[in-house]
Amino acid sequence: MKVLLLLLLAQLCSASLVPEREKDPEYWRRQAQETLRNALRLQRLNQNVAKNLILFLGDAVPAPCRRSLAVSTVTAARILKGQLQHRQGEESLLEMEKFPYVALAKTYNTNAQVPDSAGTATAYLCGVKANEGTLGVSAGVTRDRCNTTKGQEVTSILRWAKDAGKAVGIVTTTRVTHATPSAAYAHSANRDWHSDGEMPPDALEGGCKDIARQLVENIPNIEVIMGGGRKYMFPKNASDVEYPHEEKHRGTRLDRRNLIQAWQEAKPPGKVAKYVWHRRELLALNLSRVDFLLGESQHPGVLQLQLGALWGTPGLCWGNWTAPGPSGGRIDHGHHEGKAKQALHEAVELDRAIGLATRLTSAQDTLSVVTADHSHVFTFGGYTPRGNPIFGLAPMQSDVDRKPFTSILYGNGPGYKIVAGERENVSAVDFAHADYQAQSAVPLRQETHGGEDVAVFAQGPMAHLLHGVHEQNYIPHAMAYAACIGSNRAHCNAGARPAAPLLLPFLALLILLC
Repeated sequence: MKVLLLLLLAQLCSASLVPEREKDPEYWRRQAQETLRNALRLQRLNQNVAKNLILFLGDAVPAPCRRSLAVSTVTAARILKGQLQHRQGEESLLEMEKFPYVALAKTYNTNAQVPDSAGTATAYLCGVKANEGTLGVSAGVTRDRCNTTKGQEVTSILRWAKDAGKAVGIVTTTRVTHATPSAAYAHSANRDWHSDGEMPPDALEGGCKDIARQLVENIPNIEVIMGGGRKYMFPKNASDVEYPHEEKHRGTRLDRRNLIQAWQEAKPPGKVAKYVWHRRELLALNLSRVDFLLGESQHPGVLQLQLGALWGTPGLCWGNWTAPGPSGGRIDHGHHEGKAKQALHEAVELDRAIGLATRLTSAQDTLSVVTADHSHVFTFGGYTPRGNPIFGLAPMQSDVDRKPFTSILYGNGPGYKIVAGERENVSAVDFAHADYQAQSAVPLRQETHGGEDVAVFAQGPMAHLLHGVHEQNYIPHAMAYAACIGSNRAHCNAGARPAAPLLLPFLALLILLC
């Protein structure tokens, strides 16, 4: 009865949901004309050399609260952002949606129609499409087959920047060894080989290196590394500094190496390398006197990483740890668990970071790109009225089972529930709770990725190169072209572009995973 009353009230009030100004046709005409004027201004292309590159990546991985910046997630996050500001929501704009250029990226892996995060990371970081489950290698590598890796390694835009003498950084709210960030520095036949403790004997005997070791050895002078997954850096059974009595947080390394110590010892003489694991340690640093920074938490989902500032002195970017509270790149985790509220709040937090980066940089010399590695089977619908709470009910009942349903639903996942032989009645549960798992059509322990294209938002020098529909591996090539790094540099001294510094003192790659 309560649900029926709510639905009736929603229908009665729908006529009053339209703002008065939107009833005037001139409102929409003025808005369209302003959009047209902005579009015409884009005819003056920004062809500067990009001094800075920033890649924001809303990822999708299985864990307590991830998200993917697929189009449906972007739309729902936009509405949530507006409703958090006590507005109806639909008319809001995310910071990324203010970027002037938008493209679509095709996310399939070379052997998968619906991709995984490792193959997609290899595409948008290394510029080469790959098989699912493999990192930083070509499609000639078979997952789990260490002996197929040699000679198939491909380098990333982070390596291209480093080879050009730039400063680089990786900032993530998931594990640093997770598939999405690790394609920037690692080459692996299996995304799950975080430490040698997770590798099979034949891979160890074949000479393949675990991902944590590659973080320290492959590109030893990455200026900033911040994220989670601390246990993969320490000897097996070594107690964790933060959770000394919890076995699941103990070190995992069979080679008994302390990779934090190895990271510090590998730095050039006279350079200051600092390792921090707590927010107060980070805040105590004089960052103007730090050349290299490694920050690793144990739980990226508990000790979240938020961007406090992007850069100060040339060659240095940094972040600000706060606990708890969602931020960064774990949108994907929420979707995999069917927890849309967590996923969408993560997306809003990522949007805040994008806004901060935009305010601290100039579009004249900074190319910013926002995208996702893949989509999810997440959707929302049900003919909801304007301003309907994004986590609320649709204003109708099913005409089959006569039960209400939430606007947000999943194609598959853990939200599939049968009670007394029928679909669960959502009016009997707290569907607004952060841990509520939205109903799904097919029961799975974890929701799957989606196969549709993802959006690419771009602003800054040469951002117009990201347009139309592209293969996902095109993204780093366009970014490298803008910054005059990598193999495509013939245009840089041709004199056809406006004056720009020949020496680019700072280039930061920030990867935020959901």
